[in-house]
This record gives sequence, C-alpha cells and structure tokens, in this order.
Amino acid sequence: MRVTRTTWVPAFARTTSALAALAAAMDLKWVPAFARTTSALAALAAAMALVGCERLARNMYDGAKEKPLRPSAAFEDGSSSRPPIDGTVEHARGVLASTSSGRAARAAEDGRIAAERATAIPYPIDMALLRRGRERFDIYCAPCHSRLGDGDGMVARRGFPHPPSYHIDRLRTAPDRHFYDVITNGHGVMYPYGDRVAPEDRWAIVAYIRALQLSQDPPREVR
Repeated sequence: MRVTRTTWVPAFARTTSALAALAAAMDLKWVPAFARTTSALAALAAAMALVGCERLARNMYDGAKEKPLRPSAAFEDGSSSRPPIDGTVEHARGVLASTSSGRAARAAEDGRIAAERATAIPYPIDMALLRRGRERFDIYCAPCHSRLGDGDGMVARRGFPHPPSYHIDRLRTAPDRHFYDVITNGHGVMYPYGDRVAPEDRWAIVAYIRALQLSQDPPREVR
C-alpha cells in the first residue's frame, strides 16, 4: 500500500471538534456522530502515516551486506570474504579461549603446537588413544570412508564420490603425516576438518586408521 502524506488530517480533526462543540451548543444530534466518525478516520490516517515512517526508517538499519564467498568489486581479489591478516593468532577456541591474556593452560597450547608440527603420531599408541580415534573417526570419517575404511560409507552409497580405500598399497605405505594433512586441509571433494577436529584428535584418528589397516592386512607373523 502506498502511504501518502496526510497533512490535512489535523486541520480536519480540529474542524470536526469545533462542529461537535457547536452541536452541543445548538443541541444538534447528528453532528457528534459525524465528529466521532471523522476522528476515527483521523486516527486511521495517523496510523498509516506511522507505518510509512517505519518503512523509511528500516532503510537506515537494514544496510547493504555481502554474503560469504560471493564476488565483490569492493576488493582487488574480487572476493567478499576477507582472509585473516598475516600473523593472526586465533584465540576464539581451544585452551586460549578461556583467558583474555592468552597465558592460561600454556602447556596445553604448547602441546597443540607440537602436535601440529609432528611428522608422525606423537603420542603412545594405547587403548585410550585408539578409543578416542575410533570415536572421532565414526563421527567425521565413517559417513564417507565407512567404519572399515574401505570407502563405501553411507554418504558415498547415496551418490557422493567414493574415497579411496585405506587398504590399498598407496595408503598403507603413506606416512602418518599424509593422513593428518588430509584431515586438516581436505583433499579433492573432501571438506577440510582443521577447524572442527583438534590436532590431538587428528592424530588419534590417524592411529585408528593404522589399526584399521592392520585389521584387514595383518603382518604375516601374526596371521
């Protein structure tokens, strides 16, 4: 509905009020009813004017925005999503998120950094590590890789590209760091999980993948 200015309404309302007063003095019966009707019309017009003002006001706080990963001509690289500044250190999650100074749980943070830099599984491979790895694997990996690691997960069965089996020679002989890097950065159509799986959990998953590989192709001396 198009809202137009109704500057005539206050003057019209004053006129009807004067008519009502005149009717009271002259004992005219029809004028008060007419005054009530025009007062209602004046109130309605005022409400319509307020609606129009609200619509105009929204233009002030509903400004233009850019959706993530959409192109934008405002930046030289043509992307609306901006990368973090070089040297940025995240403090939004992990042990550093619980302190404003960044000094709390420094030992745990140093362990996280060491895990990110390790080239092989940096923890003793025990049942606690394998249980944790299996738990994380079943959550993040099994939907595509399957619980056996053969690449025939439920998501792949429904049309998603099948990942390679962990039991092929190329992946059986791949270094531990290969699996860690794929979990962190993704590979092909696989989404990166570096922002949702902690470094120590990534290594636990790698340990569990090694256990899966041994389960399907044990060494000759234990067959």
